[in-house]
Amino acid sequence: MLPAYLHAVRCGLLCSLRQPVDVSSPLVFFVMVTSLFPLGIGPEKALLLRIAPGIIWAGALLASLLALQRLFEPDLADGTLEQMLLSPEPLVVLAAGKITAHWMTSGVPLAIVAPVVALQYGLDGPALGTLLLSALLGTLVFSTIGSIGAALGLGSRGGSLLIALLVMPLQIPVVILGSGALTASLTGMTPAPYLMLLGALACVALALAPWATAAALRLSQE
Repeated sequence: MLPAYLHAVRCGLLCSLRQPVDVSSPLVFFVMVTSLFPLGIGPEKALLLRIAPGIIWAGALLASLLALQRLFEPDLADGTLEQMLLSPEPLVVLAAGKITAHWMTSGVPLAIVAPVVALQYGLDGPALGTLLLSALLGTLVFSTIGSIGAALGLGSRGGSLLIALLVMPLQIPVVILGSGALTASLTGMTPAPYLMLLGALACVALALAPWATAAALRLSQE
């Protein structure tokens, strides 16, 4: 099953690289949303530090929702999804590969850009490290949970809105924990409990989401 998983990851990465606009759009959206608040509020550092965790993580959530619609839509359009369903390889393995590729092209770039954007809010070194680690874990949960909604909303009218309604309630805990970790780091407390909970959520999502996504893909094509 490992070759099938790696092949799915490779195909997902190649398809994303062939459409750089689709990959960069959520990232540009995240930068624009998080950059508007420092420009509008002004240079008051205490206020910027207080609002930074919530704004950065809300922007990350919205950007991840924006990227979800392209997770399976290209496969549906070119017939790849039908081949995945007919493949002798387990669909759950192929779905896991697609989720991994999606996280690598949307979640990882967002996690790398987040500390750069956070400099506008006056974050220091330890807080930037906490933000990078929590963003890597949080975007992984966004991609895994979001894949279920993307599969359920596949081919439907208003698919992006349906995906948002399905997955946003499940992703709110990630925003709370990510904001809590960053706030704890900014106030001199340890962010370890929040990071461990984010890691636990990521492990649970990785274990369950590919199975749910595979079932949702079969259901959407019946």
